[in-house]
Amino acid sequence: MIHTKTSRRWLVKATLLATLTVSAMASHAQEVTVSAAASLTNAFKAVGQAFEKTRPGTKVTFNFAASGPLLAQIQQGAPVDVFASADQETMDRAAKAKLLAEGSRADFARNTLVLIVPSTATATATPQKLADLGGAAYKRISTGTPSSVPVGRYTMASVQEAGLTATLEPKWIYGESVRQVLNYVARGEVDAGFVYRTDALIEKDKTRIALTVPTTTPVSYPIAQVAASKNAAVGKDFIAFVRSDAGQQILDSFGFSKP
Repeated sequence: MIHTKTSRRWLVKATLLATLTVSAMASHAQEVTVSAAASLTNAFKAVGQAFEKTRPGTKVTFNFAASGPLLAQIQQGAPVDVFASADQETMDRAAKAKLLAEGSRADFARNTLVLIVPSTATATATPQKLADLGGAAYKRISTGTPSSVPVGRYTMASVQEAGLTATLEPKWIYGESVRQVLNYVARGEVDAGFVYRTDALIEKDKTRIALTVPTTTPVSYPIAQVAASKNAAVGKDFIAFVRSDAGQQILDSFGFSKP
């Protein structure tokens, strides 16, 4: 009888210990979903790996695309914890729709708009100034779709400022993201394309920066926690890491500058 009671006590303790262990593992193994602008792909993958090392058991899942479609996904209820946009306008729309956690928005990086050409382009097919794009050597020019891709909006504002809107209108080949524009140029499918400097650095063997394009507003990246986040604490920590010295050093290594 005594042996039976002892066995039961041991079984209860073992069951309790197993339950607590599983609970601890569940609370420790946390996942944060980050929707980020396509131009952040390489840099944020490195940031995510570094963040995971500071929080063993934590998993960062990324969703990279143009900022506009990412916002649309969040509006439609996609399970996203953190949103990082390539422009302020898209984040402003998210804030206006009350999709962001109050007080979580912050700028974390800056970039530069550049005009690139295929590395095989001859000297005569390399523009020295924006006005050169009006010449016969440039039949197809690419940028992101202005309504949904920030690089497209930055491009159109610069083109308008240069008085080239009407001249370049027939030449545009629009991409669904800045990375698609980069691919168009790298494959020689267009004569020139507008991308961010950080993107151009990824395809240094296949593309060449022809010139840096002045923008009417800075190419600034904001990040924020999504109000409907199911992992608010981890999302907050990820944002803090992106803005920390460690996070900024990683972004700098990929060509981004501080906000």
